Amino acid sequence: MNRTLYEKLKLWKIDPKRKPLLIQGARQVGKTYLVNEFGKNEFKEYIYLNFEQNSDLKTLFAGNLNPHNIIKNIGLYFGKKIIYNKTLIFFDEIQIFPRAITSLKYFYEQIPEFHIIAAGSLLGVSVGKQSSFPVGKVNFMTLYPMSFSEYLMACKEEFLLESLEKMKSIEPLPEIIHKKLISLLKMYLYLGGMPEVLQDYLDNKDIASSRKIQNEILKAYQRDFSKYTNKTQAIKTSELWRSIPYQLAKESKKFKYSDVRKKARSSDYEQTIEWLQKAGLINLAYNISTPKLPLAGYADYSKFKIYLFDTGLLGAMLKLTSDIIVSPTKLFTEYNGAFIENFVASELTIKGNEELFYWTSRSDAEVDFILEKENNIYPLEVKSGTSRNLKSLRSYAQKYKPELIIRTSPRNFVEDNDFLNIPLYAIFSDII
Repeated sequence: MNRTLYEKLKLWKIDPKRKPLLIQGARQVGKTYLVNEFGKNEFKEYIYLNFEQNSDLKTLFAGNLNPHNIIKNIGLYFGKKIIYNKTLIFFDEIQIFPRAITSLKYFYEQIPEFHIIAAGSLLGVSVGKQSSFPVGKVNFMTLYPMSFSEYLMACKEEFLLESLEKMKSIEPLPEIIHKKLISLLKMYLYLGGMPEVLQDYLDNKDIASSRKIQNEILKAYQRDFSKYTNKTQAIKTSELWRSIPYQLAKESKKFKYSDVRKKARSSDYEQTIEWLQKAGLINLAYNISTPKLPLAGYADYSKFKIYLFDTGLLGAMLKLTSDIIVSPTKLFTEYNGAFIENFVASELTIKGNEELFYWTSRSDAEVDFILEKENNIYPLEVKSGTSRNLKSLRSYAQKYKPELIIRTSPRNFVEDNDFLNIPLYAIFSDII
């Protein structure tokens, strides 16, 4: 499957200032597949080391972590001469062996001409524990579940995708095209962006098989909670993880510790939230009451919403049945529009928003996302239905006079003075 991060890897390869690359991302988002394809297609030689599958590989890093010796030992083990500008070396599941993470510092300092990529499940969690982590000596990239634009590519809808990406002006699409994109979006919302799930559905068109894989992925995450944390923390992580669908199904969607466990406080679960965030399994949106630049400077980090990193897995946790796909509007409105808001949070994160924010007033007004772009601030409201109600957006506009107020919904493109409606299927585009 084509991934947009592949092009960034090609730029990294030819960057004269490149450093060893760490690819972060949740389990099973396709990190290994992506690097395997990159290594085989873009290099004459490709060497793959998986520290989880073969614990003996640790012996290649014995001694003082001299990168010249490590390269020599790797070459001897694989029976290949490693040529610095023609070979990619991939350390997979590197979090299993902290000394391999530390070695990246010396690769950068002593032999930066070599192409080194490292990746691993829960790498973000492991990196946080490393006192000898090579700060400033590595490049970072994050691989997320497949976005809707990547889903369109996988469905051989490149022409549709290209048309959305190249839109210069806001004009409604022909209704037949709009309905086709809505149909594709509904299927994506059900399947989500996990590559194995999507590939299985594209190959077999068996929705029950896709749900089975989703449930297997969820079970794997539950096992990780026990494998990478102590018993007490594992219980807390499972409790909070299971509460996320319920929290999103509420009208306000604001996260409450008491909805995880009665009388729970922030001190009980702050570490748990940080763990899930570093594991790449959740996205957070923080509350702001005053939208000023930089948004992070005006955020109340004690008030937030938690979104699952993949809408398909959210549907699996809620045991959403597949008949909802053929319903004209039910998927958009189910659980107070939880899937739609979760989808938008994921798309905005993949698009490069490192932190998400939402706005509330002292009254009942709330805007789902506040976007910062080119020193401008735009309010973005998510509508799961076709309602034209703009009460919250207009309340925000009256207070802060933004250049543009934006809604994303199942409706077609609409531009009316300072108001812009972006169809949900185009939220990834550069229109905003």
